[in-house]
Amino acid sequence: MNIRPIKTDADYRAALQEIEKLFDAAPNTPQGDRLEVLTALVEAYEEQHYSIPAPDPIEALVYHMESRGLTRKDIEPYIGHRARVSEILTRKRPLTLGMIQRLHGELGIPAEALVKPYPLRKAKGRKTLPHSPRIHSTRAS
Repeated sequence: MNIRPIKTDADYRAALQEIEKLFDAAPNTPQGDRLEVLTALVEAYEEQHYSIPAPDPIEALVYHMESRGLTRKDIEPYIGHRARVSEILTRKRPLTLGMIQRLHGELGIPAEALVKPYPLRKAKGRKTLPHSPRIHSTRAS
């Protein structure tokens, strides 16, 4: 098979070219096995050198809304009235545990994407600090 670890960008580009040539290889053939190994090596190299940070909870929520054509009104049942939705999306107020549970349970947004600390907008004269979701409330407060 003669496959080597991917250590440089040149190795990476060469592996991508080889994958492109093998793209239609049948599984459980020597070419298919080579494709599988090269793909795993490329994925490991990309994870180490080109990792994309996970979005913060508000970015995850906005992406979910945009990708599914949801409006602010559509997420009111999970967050609360119109003003509350606005406060959440403009980062004036953090998500509560209840909101997170509903967004996860009803809309399928991964809980791990919603529970991470994230910055809130700075009010005049106040310092912006990262906020974790509030866990004391399960209401849409």
